[in-house]
Amino acid sequence: MKFAAIDIGSNAARMQISSVLKHPDSISFKKVEYVRFPLRLGLDVFKKGYISSAKETEILKLLQAYKLLMELHQVEDYMLLATSAMRDAQNGKEIARRVKKELDLDLQIISGDQESEIVNKGILRIIDDKNYLHIDVGGGSTEITLFSQKKPIVSKSFEVGSVRLLEKTVSDEMWKAMQHWVEKNIKDVVPKLTAVGIGGNINKILELSKKKSKSLTIKEIEEVVQKISKYSLEELVNELELNPDRADIIVPATNVYLSVMKWAKIKEILVPGLGLKDGIMEILAEKHHLGKTTYQNITVGEW
Repeated sequence: MKFAAIDIGSNAARMQISSVLKHPDSISFKKVEYVRFPLRLGLDVFKKGYISSAKETEILKLLQAYKLLMELHQVEDYMLLATSAMRDAQNGKEIARRVKKELDLDLQIISGDQESEIVNKGILRIIDDKNYLHIDVGGGSTEITLFSQKKPIVSKSFEVGSVRLLEKTVSDEMWKAMQHWVEKNIKDVVPKLTAVGIGGNINKILELSKKKSKSLTIKEIEEVVQKISKYSLEELVNELELNPDRADIIVPATNVYLSVMKWAKIKEILVPGLGLKDGIMEILAEKHHLGKTTYQNITVGEW
């Protein structure tokens, strides 16, 4: 059996197809196909408020390609979700209806809270009973969730994302609101809090740090940011081999992680390589009554 997770984000669109591996008392997922395309919907939406006709055509072409790949892989079930840019776009729902009519694909536009809930389904599999602050920085929004005893205690989505920062559409008031929320909700948390970082940019920072473990200290993150800040965009692409749509947002996105960690007085962040796709796989497994899942095969990637 194979499942597909598709995420139409503010910076890129991604599809992962995974095989379901059945074990005596659990299941796991093995990646068999991964496609990432730099749609950059946020460049349209966060300045103009809508998705251009050119971008709409790209969405239809890309989803047609994804559908063909799902057919070739004989995918049993899928979830196709759109996040911040699509939900902010004036014509987002209209595009979703067109996708259904022309491609017979169900494109769901989810809220920031729903996005956080889905990602949290994957996070719960890798944390213990201690206190964690989950930080998920996307192209259009940042979701922050406080976990204790493996339960989400409080969660909030903020319109602070890497593409919004690139386009300079994040207000000082929004930054202050996020800082206030973090400081207010973690002040009574004991013992110490550990961060869990989700997103392609923090994954790339971990890769550039060349650490073998899946964790980073604030100092290690700042050292990588200091290093890559000396490179031009062209050098980041050609010498460090970053995708062009990663090269121009990686520093702004990383500064969000650093800011939240400092506000929460957190010194270390775990980078497990999880994301929206893992929560989607959880939901699909539950839908098909496949039982408990395990993430023994997860590796840090570009999701």
